[in-house]
Amino acid sequence: MTEPLVIVGGGLATAGAVRAIREAGHDGDLVVFGSEPHHPYERPPLSKDYLRREVDRTSLFTLAPSWYAEHGVEVRTATTAVGLNVADHRLTLADGRQQLYSRLLLATGSSPRSAGIPGEDLLGVLALRTVESSDLLQATLDAARTAGGGQLVVVGDGWIGLEVAASAQSFGLDVTVLGHGRQPLGKVLGDTMGAFYAEAHREHGVTLLEQVEVASIDGLAGRVTGVTVQDGRVLPADVVLIAVGAAPNTGLAASAGIALRARELGGGIAVNGSLATSAPDVFAAGDVASIPSPVYDRPLRVEHWDTALRTGPHAGAGMLGATAAYDHLPYFYSDQYDIGMEYTGFVAGPGDYDDLVVSGSLETREFVAFWTSGGRVRAGMAVNSWDRMPDIEAFIRSGAVVVAEELVAFHG
Repeated sequence: MTEPLVIVGGGLATAGAVRAIREAGHDGDLVVFGSEPHHPYERPPLSKDYLRREVDRTSLFTLAPSWYAEHGVEVRTATTAVGLNVADHRLTLADGRQQLYSRLLLATGSSPRSAGIPGEDLLGVLALRTVESSDLLQATLDAARTAGGGQLVVVGDGWIGLEVAASAQSFGLDVTVLGHGRQPLGKVLGDTMGAFYAEAHREHGVTLLEQVEVASIDGLAGRVTGVTVQDGRVLPADVVLIAVGAAPNTGLAASAGIALRARELGGGIAVNGSLATSAPDVFAAGDVASIPSPVYDRPLRVEHWDTALRTGPHAGAGMLGATAAYDHLPYFYSDQYDIGMEYTGFVAGPGDYDDLVVSGSLETREFVAFWTSGGRVRAGMAVNSWDRMPDIEAFIRSGAVVVAEELVAFHG
C-alpha cells in the first residue's frame, strides 16, 4: 500500500499545493493537517477589508471547504503535528496518533513575534495572524469606539501595523503607531519611501512616533490602559496591537534534523529549486521556505501572499516528481487609504542599494520607485500606477546598467 501525500499547514500555500496535485492528475490519497479549526485560507484581508467588514469570512477561502471532499482530499482541522521522523516517513500528532507519508510538504507558516514588553499579557493587547485574532481585534476596536472614541496604540511600524492603523482610523479611532526607525517601513523601503507613507498616515490623523522604545504596557484590573515609552510619556490606550514581525514556524523541521537557513540569510527551512528540503521526500513552501534565487544569487525567504500563492503549486509539482527550479521574483502589495502599491524584487535593507530613483510624482501619489545598485535595478514599487510590474521585472532580470534618466522617464 502506498502511503498518502501529506501536507502540514492551513494557509494559501497548502491550498495551492492541493489544487496543483489534483490538477496534475494525481488521484492517490492526500491528507492535510491544519492546526486551526478551518480549511486553508489566505491572510492578507485580515488586516484590511476583512478587518473592516467589507468582505465576509467566505472570501478568505480560495478553495471552498466542499472542494476538498469533492476532490478526495482529507482535511483534518484543529490537528497539530508535533513530531517528525524523516527516516520512517512518520508524523506524530498532538493527540498521539501517527501518520505515515510517502511525501510530505511543510507549509507551517509563521507566528507573530512577542515584543517582550512587560504587560504584554493584559486584556486588550493583541496580535494578528488568524481569522480569530482578526475577529477579536475587530470586536475590541469596535467596543472601544462604541464606549467613547477609542484609542489604539500599534507597537511596530511595518506593513501589518500600518494596514491595521489605516483600518482602525477608518473606524474613527485615535491611532498612534510606535516605531524604532527614523521612518515607518524604513528597513524595507528606506527613509524616502518611509516618509511618503508617514505623511499619508499623518494626513489621516494617525500619530507616528519614531525612534521610540516601549518601557511597559500598563493596565488596571488586568486590562490595558496605556503604554509608557522610555522617555516617560504615557500614551492612553484602550487597545494595543503588537506588530513587530513574525518568526517562521521551523520547530517541526528543526526537531527532525532538517537543514535550516542561517538567520542572517533570513532563516527558515533550506530548500532547493524544486522546494525539496535536506530530508528525503520532504518539501517546504510559503513563509517557512528559504528558496535559492537565480536572480539575486542568494536564498530568499519572503513572508508575503504571492510567495505562498506561487510556492504551494510549485511544491505540489515537486512532490509529484517535477524538478523545475523556482524562479519567481518576490512580489507583494499593500492598500492604505487611497494608496495602492505593488512591489517586486528584493533588497535586504538600506545597505543593499545605493540609489533610489523616482519616476512620477510623490505629491500626486502616482509614481514608480526603483532601488538600484551600481545602476542595476534590484527592486521597484508602483504606487497608484498599474500594470507596471512586467516592465519592472524586465529591468531586474536583465541585470543591465540603466541610466537614471531612463528610469526617471519610465512613468511617462
